[in-house]
Amino acid sequence: MKIALAQLNPTVGDLPGNTALVRAAAEAAQAAGADLLVTSELVISGYPPKDLLLREGFAHACNRAVSALAKELPRGLAVLVGHPTKWGVSEGRVANAASLLLDGEVLDTIHKTLLPNYDVFDEQRYFRPAERVRPIELRGVKLGVHICEDAWYGEPHTFYHDRPLQQFDPVAELVSFGADVLINLSASPFEKDKPHRRLNILQRHVSRHRKPFVFVNQVGGNDDLVFDGNSLAIDADGNVIEQLAPFDTDLCMLDLLSPQHPVTPAPQHPSRPREADLLDALVLGLRDYLRKSGFKDCVLGLSGGIDSALAAYIAAQAAGKEHVHGLLMPSRHSSEHSVSDAQLLAENLGIDHAIIPIDEMHRAYEATHIVGADLASQPGGLADQNLQARIRGALVMIRSNRHGWLALATGNKSELAVGYCTLYGDMAGGFAVLCDLLKRDVYAVSRYINDVRERREVIPVSSITKAPSAELAPGQFDQDTLPPYPVLDAILEGLIEREESVATLSEQFPAETVRWVATKLDRNEFKRRQMPPGIKLTARAFGSGRRMPMAAKFDFGGSP
Repeated sequence: MKIALAQLNPTVGDLPGNTALVRAAAEAAQAAGADLLVTSELVISGYPPKDLLLREGFAHACNRAVSALAKELPRGLAVLVGHPTKWGVSEGRVANAASLLLDGEVLDTIHKTLLPNYDVFDEQRYFRPAERVRPIELRGVKLGVHICEDAWYGEPHTFYHDRPLQQFDPVAELVSFGADVLINLSASPFEKDKPHRRLNILQRHVSRHRKPFVFVNQVGGNDDLVFDGNSLAIDADGNVIEQLAPFDTDLCMLDLLSPQHPVTPAPQHPSRPREADLLDALVLGLRDYLRKSGFKDCVLGLSGGIDSALAAYIAAQAAGKEHVHGLLMPSRHSSEHSVSDAQLLAENLGIDHAIIPIDEMHRAYEATHIVGADLASQPGGLADQNLQARIRGALVMIRSNRHGWLALATGNKSELAVGYCTLYGDMAGGFAVLCDLLKRDVYAVSRYINDVRERREVIPVSSITKAPSAELAPGQFDQDTLPPYPVLDAILEGLIEREESVATLSEQFPAETVRWVATKLDRNEFKRRQMPPGIKLTARAFGSGRRMPMAAKFDFGGSP
């Protein structure tokens, strides 16, 4: 059986556009001589459709789209598509389904068994699990079709996720019913190091059951999630015989079950640097957010610092340099090199940029009745520092509103974690590009861009080497009020990604520093609740997957 794998980039809710993607892939697969085309989880609706599934008529519209697609596909080619459905479920319920389409008909439909309900996943809110597991038969071959999480049974996800004991292993169940090949339709979002974890999981299934395995993943960005693709096929001996492109659409074909045409293991792909995955995820996430939200251009402030420099590079890669607009907004506290570094960056990227000094606006506030007195009572204080950030945020938003450009916020995860950011200032915008990237990774990705991706100085070296500063007060540097970033980031990783206690982390770092970071992390939840959406890169990103209270109090001195 010649099987084609289609790694597609659907848009949530765009049923005509998504079915067109499947049709185009089917035509290419038939031209290549395929017997079966496999697509990804919920490819018809796009993943994740969230509360669209609760809207009256949406699941029925998906059913109609699948039935219509079956009639439009090339004859003789079988196609597996993922979609939400009401077929085979009780009234008012929806299933996460995969259907086999052939010769104008929907031949068979199976439902997802394991419904993830951790991190960003909320499938038990919407879907009803399968009542039974069984293969789908096609031309004498039993296809062990299952959906995403069904392949993750028994795998530890994160510290906060545990499955009920009564759930079973759908893959093992399919094998017990005689499945000849295991086929997983997935929409598995990117996290750092996740592609490697997925491969290990699939190879363990193959080692356990001695069955070939086909894994087809979605690719592209949808809101805060990026899907990395990396679809693959593994033979019964555990060899990877095909691997599709990371972070891009792709199509391949293989003859997986024919003894007359033994498969050859795919050449080993060189190990991708972690920085490459992070950068590609950021570029793809922003590109698709722009495209799927109807934006063509974006605008951001350029401070001469490392964060705005990296954000501008990502924007230029995502939108094209002609669609990126930078604003250099020096204040009375800005150093000369800040403006020159920002100008050099803009010139290196070839992006539109303008200099708008903010001192005149700043002085207008100082001359204002009552507010001016507040500012004068604490020169260079917090209110004055935040005012400068808010003037800059307002200027960015004016350009955004006037021209219909997407405004980008440039704060990193380290700053957002401890509140080193200003509401309605540097947090203003429609998309927070770096919100799940710790400061150490901002530096690492920036160096990777210069040294490997571009092989030239695109991000000015001085932006990378100089001491970071918000430049909102005379002689101000980040480390005057923050722990050194290597220490801060290590503590934040423990507190956020592993939910370790202050007591545990105090065995590695000064207890006073750990307590300070933990307190700042919790007290600034109200700010993060108001930040723009951004791209999830880690197991615990700020946003829908991390739901912390804003008005709360906890004694960090407690035992772990």
